[in-house]
Amino acid sequence: MLQPLRKPTEAEPGRLGRLAKLPVFFDLKDRRAVLVGGSPGAAWKAELLAAAGARVDIYASDVSAEMEALLARGAADGMLVLHRRNWSADILTDAALAVADLEDEAEAFAAAARWAGVPVNVVDKPGFCDFQFGSVVNRSPVVIGISTDGAAPILGQAIRRKIETLLHPSVASWAAFAKHLRDRVQQHLQPGMARRAFWERFSDLAFQGRPPESFGGTVEAVLEQIATEPVQRVGRVTLVGAGPGDAELLTLKAMRALQSADVILFDDLVSEDVLELARREAKRLMVGKRGGRASCAQGDINDLMTRLALQGKQVVRLKSGDPMIFGRAGEEIEHLENAGVPVDVVPGITAGIAMASALGVSLTHRDMAQSVRFATGCAKTGQLPSGLDWQGLADPNTTTIFYMAGGTAGAIAERLMAAGCSPNLPAVLVSNVSRGDERWAGPIADLGWASEWRDPSKPVIIGVGRVFKRASRADDQRLEHPPMLDATA
Repeated sequence: MLQPLRKPTEAEPGRLGRLAKLPVFFDLKDRRAVLVGGSPGAAWKAELLAAAGARVDIYASDVSAEMEALLARGAADGMLVLHRRNWSADILTDAALAVADLEDEAEAFAAAARWAGVPVNVVDKPGFCDFQFGSVVNRSPVVIGISTDGAAPILGQAIRRKIETLLHPSVASWAAFAKHLRDRVQQHLQPGMARRAFWERFSDLAFQGRPPESFGGTVEAVLEQIATEPVQRVGRVTLVGAGPGDAELLTLKAMRALQSADVILFDDLVSEDVLELARREAKRLMVGKRGGRASCAQGDINDLMTRLALQGKQVVRLKSGDPMIFGRAGEEIEHLENAGVPVDVVPGITAGIAMASALGVSLTHRDMAQSVRFATGCAKTGQLPSGLDWQGLADPNTTTIFYMAGGTAGAIAERLMAAGCSPNLPAVLVSNVSRGDERWAGPIADLGWASEWRDPSKPVIIGVGRVFKRASRADDQRLEHPPMLDATA
């Protein structure tokens, strides 16, 4: 028996979940706010109220150095007026809101404010507060307030820092432009798809990390940029350094690029933690390039980036480490520029620097090394490159970092010793640097032996030079145990 067809029906919206506090934005422009107290905490509240445009009447018989400094320099907006006396109920007349930093009189002040019909906040006294101050992300006129209902202020501050990394400071300028454009857009564009398309293009420009001034600096210039932008416009490719694997080592600019990408082309050395920070809607394509494994041809990667950008996509080419250190960025930039595709580069922390930080070793310790060299330890053949300057690399005043050198560690040691390096010259061999994995330290004479114990599936970096002496282990310990030791050992 055929089942009856079901007609489309509009679903009811889901119920809004419980709110610990109602997030509202209070207009204090040219209104009077009362603040009682002269402490450093009170100074911060006074500056916050004045920045919102309020006339802040401060009542305190004694004021802290922080309050004195604030009164001397002034706030970004509004007005600060100090009254050197204690508070009384009459000061609450005509106030838009009241704030106090009090101990003994907290309850009395809150009661007086409520009797006067003035919203009140007593610092660190939730029971006497009608409202609370949260952490603020200021991209005014874009203002973001964060509340944890007083349960975990430090968590609120951490959330603020996360949001700060995603919002380029130029968002403030774009939001100010939007206020000027709003009436004009409503007059000339019909409600619905036309307006939506306009504001989507406007937002695309706002999140490129460029101020409106870069398009001419006037409302008309921005309007022209949006109006003349073709539907199938040329996108951009951004080469982004993902660093050695620890997501917390990403730069703010890398975070913004990941959050604005339409497509992300990433190597298989890029960690999952880094990818988790990308825009959820972005399409992710693994274009794995890794020594000793099946990899995408560089030409195919170049063609894919170009094709996507010419379709109008914002493309991120996400590379482990730094794009400009053994990342073939030069070939990609040249190919894209020849195709007329704009390219940006966001640097990352290269593995050699991350290794030094993880080991607590200064690569240019002034008593041991006056220069650093980054060298590749593997050619296309899988062997040592033929053109390396071994005499220069053997310079006792130089620290050398060999990339992609796991399979050639023994050969590197032999060539360095043949060029004059002592067999006891300190060396380190680290896998998956920054991800708490494996490391070995000892003389270069044992470097080949140490490499035999490595996990060949993990990327390896080698450091050679006197600066690694502090990372070396005693001979008996090194010879009695497998040389690749857990990083936490």
